[in-house]
Amino acid sequence: MVKIIIVAVMLVIAISLFSALRTLVRNKDGDKEKTVRFLAYRVGFSVLLLILLGVASMMGWITPHGLPPAPTPPAAEQSPQ
Repeated sequence: MVKIIIVAVMLVIAISLFSALRTLVRNKDGDKEKTVRFLAYRVGFSVLLLILLGVASMMGWITPHGLPPAPTPPAAEQSPQ
């Protein structure tokens, strides 16, 4: 369920970004405010996504994977003194 919410928030971020791009390319009067508003929404949803990922990771709802854990180095040999 959490993964679906994460993907949905990512889609909202992408839609907001492309909406800002569309208003920027059209370049009509009054579109500057719309562009800034869409970019502000994108920043807000990005912050929301980071908070959601942090909470989900701390609660154990998602676990990082993909990279194997780093191997432990062999114990250093002690030289006799």
